[in-house]
Amino acid sequence: MNRNYKLLLLLIIIVSSFNSGFTQVNSNEELSTNEHLVLATAWYQKSAEMRACYYQAYQLAKIKLDDHLAKHAGNKPTAVIFDIDETLLDNSPFEVHLIKTGEVYTKDTWNEWTQKAEAKALPGALEFTQYVQSRGVELFYISNRKINEMENTLNNLKAENFPFADSIHLLLRSLNQNSDKTGRRNQVLHSFDVLLYVGDNLTDFSEDFAHRGTDLGFPLVDSLYKQFGDKYIILPNPMYGEWENALYGNDFGLSEPKKRALRKDVLLGY
Repeated sequence: MNRNYKLLLLLIIIVSSFNSGFTQVNSNEELSTNEHLVLATAWYQKSAEMRACYYQAYQLAKIKLDDHLAKHAGNKPTAVIFDIDETLLDNSPFEVHLIKTGEVYTKDTWNEWTQKAEAKALPGALEFTQYVQSRGVELFYISNRKINEMENTLNNLKAENFPFADSIHLLLRSLNQNSDKTGRRNQVLHSFDVLLYVGDNLTDFSEDFAHRGTDLGFPLVDSLYKQFGDKYIILPNPMYGEWENALYGNDFGLSEPKKRALRKDVLLGY
């Protein structure tokens, strides 16, 4: 066996060994409608960085709560307003279900998940809510889950040992109500001085953030930068939110091919 033949044989063995470690993908395989969720959900479930972001946010929230309490001079009792989904409870298993089945978010697919009441507490969330309670501050949960999800949501919060898990402190939206949380926030503000707002979506802080044009809401965020990390504590959610709707010109009803194209078109490269 000459030298060149030996080298060729060795190269074939190396390439074959390398390829054996990878799953062959059929080029004709049709991608799931939710293929774009795979990396975002994998990051959310499997990256240590995600956990670090949550711990960091809740550590900062603790510091700011103490600061605001030290400065509080009002006559009203104090409160913190929390969102629930991807703020306190982890619903990423629902996203995995959508990826595997090719289904999309609907009230029926979502209710199927929330009826299980199995969402787990996110890193640092339980500890911070319990700290809030220990400081004599009340918690209010303002979520865009529907009112018919009240029992299952309370069961889930109680199962994870969140404080103030009752129908007084859980403000869901009515069946015919839109996603605007302003009225429910004002309901709390009528009787309490709210020290912090905690959420994963900018509309958890103000409905002004819902109206995002071609600027995607950047100027408004920039104008309020001092509020972030002070009054507003935001948590990471790469899986869904109004930021995505803004990419589609606020028309989530576009076809999947059109939305796929828009997700690429907005990217800046070189």
